[in-house]
Amino acid sequence: MSEQSTVVINERVFVSLKNLIDLAKPASSLNFKRLSIRSQQSGGYVSPVKGRGMDFEESRIYQAGDDIRSIDWRVTARTGKTHTKVFREERERPVFISVDNRIAMHFATRGVFKSVLAAKLAGLLAWAAQHQGDRIGGQLFSNGQCCELKPQNGRHAVLRFLNMLVHKDEPTQTATITLERVLARLVQHAHPGSLVYIISDFRGMNDAAELHLTKLSQHCDVVLVFVYDALEQDLPTKGHYRFTDGSRDVVIDTNDTQCLANYHEHFEHRQQQLEQLAKKRRMSFIQCSTTDDPVQRLR
Repeated sequence: MSEQSTVVINERVFVSLKNLIDLAKPASSLNFKRLSIRSQQSGGYVSPVKGRGMDFEESRIYQAGDDIRSIDWRVTARTGKTHTKVFREERERPVFISVDNRIAMHFATRGVFKSVLAAKLAGLLAWAAQHQGDRIGGQLFSNGQCCELKPQNGRHAVLRFLNMLVHKDEPTQTATITLERVLARLVQHAHPGSLVYIISDFRGMNDAAELHLTKLSQHCDVVLVFVYDALEQDLPTKGHYRFTDGSRDVVIDTNDTQCLANYHEHFEHRQQQLEQLAKKRRMSFIQCSTTDDPVQRLR
């Protein structure tokens, strides 16, 4: 096998720091400033901001069309004229990117490994946030470990995050970290008003995990990025296929049409559950296959 072929194969299985740094240029064409998911707040009204850094600037005379919830009652009582509060929105928004590195993500039958795709998506999002002047932080979780980086400003923050994606521990078969636990940590680390991306195949999604997502969506704008391989969606037809993870084997007979249908329905059910959850909780939902161009999918 030639050296060039080896490099191509490795880039499908592993992601390098150079790969992620090179995403800075294509990320400049991505604009997420318009992303503001309107979600129900505890006050019973719809807000596009979700508590994100709103600093009081001044009080001024009430004008037609001003939100009555912003009336400054103290100044109104003191002056005898209705005044309204004016707020200045923080220019920097915390962007928190959670990336799944569990063993099931180290898989693909075509394109790149799901783990590679997840890292590239995360890299693009981090660079796009940096171009827009936002603070970048993140979370990386595997079967046995979960770690977070606090959002910080500038190129250094992006490089710190990219280094975490590249110099990650190899995933193990032993699962001590559940998706439920990961999302519970995310609720603690993502401050109100953050824009939170979760990049995963969402295996292990259960009622408890959904509850944590619901809590997160009440205070943050949340985007679910669902990554998958074509084989997870549909099995090949007409034949016996052996699959192995290196220690366990399974043989599937795809001549069985009912087996094919059940397999596809299982994938569809998981996908639809995620999509319906996102819609119900006013989160965004993005799908990305291992053969997709991540830049195009984010656009």
